[in-house]
Amino acid sequence: MSFSTFGEIMLRLVPSGQADRLRNSSLFAVDYAGSESNVAVSLACLGNDVQFITKLPDNPLGQGARQSLDRFGISTENCITGGERMGTYFIELGSSIRPSRVVYDRAGSAIATMDKGEFDWECILKNQKWLHVSGITPALSKPCAEACVLAVKTAGKMGVKVSFDLNYRRSLWDYPKKAKAIFDGILEHTDLVFGNIGVLKDVYGLVFNGNNPTDKTLDALRKARHLFGTEQLAFTVRDHSSASQNRLSGACISENNPIISNAYDIEVTDRFGTGDAFAAGFLHALEKGWHQQRCIDFATAAFALKHTMSGDIHTSDESEIDAIVAGNISGHVIR
Repeated sequence: MSFSTFGEIMLRLVPSGQADRLRNSSLFAVDYAGSESNVAVSLACLGNDVQFITKLPDNPLGQGARQSLDRFGISTENCITGGERMGTYFIELGSSIRPSRVVYDRAGSAIATMDKGEFDWECILKNQKWLHVSGITPALSKPCAEACVLAVKTAGKMGVKVSFDLNYRRSLWDYPKKAKAIFDGILEHTDLVFGNIGVLKDVYGLVFNGNNPTDKTLDALRKARHLFGTEQLAFTVRDHSSASQNRLSGACISENNPIISNAYDIEVTDRFGTGDAFAAGFLHALEKGWHQQRCIDFATAAFALKHTMSGDIHTSDESEIDAIVAGNISGHVIR
């Protein structure tokens, strides 16, 4: 199986104390992550051949980001070098009634300032099966938006399937209509859409019927399938009791009837990168040829399992995720 993901990998900094505030912290845990690179890592840990495409500065931070991918066996052959700086983001992990917070420092990053035509998509996508992109990268700059649209157009012409995660970051867009215009251009060439009811409300102004998050998500899947004209969609479902307690499930649709996964009540260690774990799990399951119920069950188990791990990346293998699907959720010690 061959997967390509395209986007920005950034420097991630989190206060060393689990519940520390950003403004009071003097020590930070440092790592490298980003939505599309998170998907790449998860897919690699599941045994897939994966390449990540980005632009990195020629300095120790850029080299460190590349090495963070190399250690998972991800190809960085098509990561180009240039630009002045690495994008950075700071995370303040929430707890109980206090929400998590993200502060971005990514303006003028290497990928945001890339030149038109720097990526040869026909060469990059040769012999690939899937290209995965998200709604974050086109928000970074006009060249990034143009590169995303060109990449998915080229993939379509070459018979490479496209998955698109409707990640919408309010702080990165001037207004929702701008995001919608670019998202629509990408969706024209998309085979599989990831998302949730939040992005459909924020960007597309949709209203959903239902008395709970699950029912609203089922309605959202039907409406989004009609709106986008996309055959396959897979959405996460989150019932958010607090920053520490969530109830999670997933739903997908490929024909007329949506399918719901099992639900998991989890205590949150780190919720960042969880949607990326879901996307990777679903892509992996599709390429294994599993039936739709198993696909959404596997993706949701990966989604839930990632909440128990610190950091953005999800490193569980197939057997560990399958154990959750099978109901092994008591947390007993494995000896």
